Amino acid sequence: MGAKSNEITAIPQLVELLDLKGCVVTIDAAGCQKGIAAQIVAKEADYVLALKENQPALHEQVTGHFVQLFDGRGPVDKMRHHQEVETGHGRTETRDTYVAPAPQALVATEVWAGLASLVMVMRHCVDHATGQVSDEVRYFISSLPAKVKQLARAVRQHWGIENGLHWVLDVAFHEDRMRQRDRHGIENLALLNRLAVSLLRQDKTVKAGVKCKRKAAGWDDKYLLHLLLHSQ
Repeated sequence: MGAKSNEITAIPQLVELLDLKGCVVTIDAAGCQKGIAAQIVAKEADYVLALKENQPALHEQVTGHFVQLFDGRGPVDKMRHHQEVETGHGRTETRDTYVAPAPQALVATEVWAGLASLVMVMRHCVDHATGQVSDEVRYFISSLPAKVKQLARAVRQHWGIENGLHWVLDVAFHEDRMRQRDRHGIENLALLNRLAVSLLRQDKTVKAGVKCKRKAAGWDDKYLLHLLLHSQ
């Protein structure tokens, strides 16, 4: 809970520092907050915010709206669908993205600044080695118009960054196997690990992956000093 609280506090500070004009900002469910949405719109940017039960009223409205659309009780002609199939890393993933304009009843409240569209993504994944099948449904709200390919691309890019970071932290830093139990200790180590990943990715003097660069920094004090002194 503490980590999520820290995210909610840190995100507005980060948004304030960045020049976001013309950009699309994607944030996970911790950042799905009315104030953050308003701040992004005020920066002349657009948002795509993941939606979960941390916003129970909105989550119920969005899920209910898609249920109505699939049941034929809403403006089905305005809902758009886009499917992507990817095979790699020993699995096949199918993503079905459905996009609809935000209903007027939700827009009219002006509670969520700039709200224009609702997104539902269904992921179906098959592991080729084990045959295991997993399914997941996620929802998003956005200030972008209801253009399905644009929104599908924004969601995919967000997942790519999120999954890539988690993979690096697990493989290079063994984060999933950490035995730290103190809450503050976990938060501090997670912050340091992410800082280290950023420094290692920025460095172009060693042509290797993050895992190898991390080992090189541990073995070579000169390289470690180079990382610390030449980081931007």
